[in-house]
Amino acid sequence: MTFRRRRLVAMCWGVALSSCAEIAPQQPATGTPPIVAAREDSSQRFITFVSPKAQHAPPFLGVPETNFYCLRSFVDRRTRETAHQLYVTDSYFGAERGWNAARDNAGAPLAFIAIGQDEITCDAGCSYVEEFAAKLPESTLRASPDGLAVTFSSRSGDEKTIVVPAEQLAAQLAAIDARRTPAQPIAASGTTSP
Repeated sequence: MTFRRRRLVAMCWGVALSSCAEIAPQQPATGTPPIVAAREDSSQRFITFVSPKAQHAPPFLGVPETNFYCLRSFVDRRTRETAHQLYVTDSYFGAERGWNAARDNAGAPLAFIAIGQDEITCDAGCSYVEEFAAKLPESTLRASPDGLAVTFSSRSGDEKTIVVPAEQLAAQLAAIDARRTPAQPIAASGTTSP
């Protein structure tokens, strides 16, 4: 393996491990309900829920923990509001894509969150990694018993549709509901993020 390729693989690993890796469980065996990881922040004000990661494209250069998506939910114990995101990490060769917009399967715009964009290397052609998310209203999650599709678009004209299966949505909502107390009713469309 050349020095450049080793450097590229090391960079990909670093980016992947810094995203959902520290708290997201791996996808369970087929036929098993998805396991959603829950973690409280140090102040114990917020609870973060992260679904298993799923591939939206083959791992970049065969490196695990690249080109995946997951659901992330944040529950504020003080205000009882919940924020949901479809988080995506995308690594690729070629020109920068510049992911900058999201819409639901009906074409309605969703709030887009640009998290990070980095050049991996340009030694032998450029490669990039982008991290981004779409805010998902809780009402949309609860009204999607057959799953949910979100289409992301970029400045370069690329589009990427992520389909979140029904069982992953159900597991995410069940994990959140299980941690709520009776004094914390389910918000119809909480949008506050921590």
